[in-house]
Order: sequence, then C-alpha cells, then structure tokens
Amino acid sequence: MAEASPGARARPLSPHLQVWRWHVTLAASILHRFTGMALYVGLLMLAGWALALASGAAAYDRYMGLLASIPGKIVLFCMTVALFFHLANGLRHLAWDVGKGFAPRTADVTAWAALVFGLVAAVVVWIVAPMSGGL
Repeated sequence: MAEASPGARARPLSPHLQVWRWHVTLAASILHRFTGMALYVGLLMLAGWALALASGAAAYDRYMGLLASIPGKIVLFCMTVALFFHLANGLRHLAWDVGKGFAPRTADVTAWAALVFGLVAAVVVWIVAPMSGGL
C-alpha cells in the first residue's frame, strides 16, 4: 500500500507564454480576447456619443470633432478591425462548438482567414463610407 507523503504536494505550473511556440492560432486566441475588451471600450465610446447627442448641439459637435480628428479616426479604424476580426473569430468558435475545424491545418487556415477578413473588411468600410457620405 502506498503511503501518503506528509504535507501538500507541489502543484503543477501552467506553461507560460515564453514556453509556447508562437503560431497563428495562438495569436488569434489572444487577439480574440483583446478585441473583445476593445469592443467594450467601443461600447463606452458609443455611450459617450449618445450622451453628447442628448446633451445638445455644442456637446455633440465637440464629440464629433474629437472623433473626426486624426487620433479619433485611428481609434475608430482600430475599432472597426476589432469588430470584424472578433466577428470572424467568433464564427470559428461557433464551428468549434459543433465539433468542426479542430484539425491543425483547418485551425491555421481559419485563423488566417479571420485575421485577413478583419483587416480587409475594415479597409473596405473605410473606403466605402466616405464615398457614401458616412465619414
């Protein structure tokens, strides 16, 4: 019969990011979390827009001036990329929920597809929006 050792056993440590080899699925997983957090910031920006709209023309003009500035447009473009990437990567997760897409090659291809879709869709939106008077 095996005897129990006195005291608590040392708990195993989770591998740290420095241990893992970086690959596209790891980057997509991390970016999915970051873009989710960024979209919360975007929601706060949308709430700020609504508050400025409710506060009158002067407040709304100041808020829109901030968003129309170069830093404001950079933030809005990054939010657009985050939205489209998070959408595409969320579809990957939905496929995983039904048991599809776990093969390493498939996971790599869909991760790249989500990254490319996020960037290309944002660029298309930022090209089409000014043409239609949206920006």
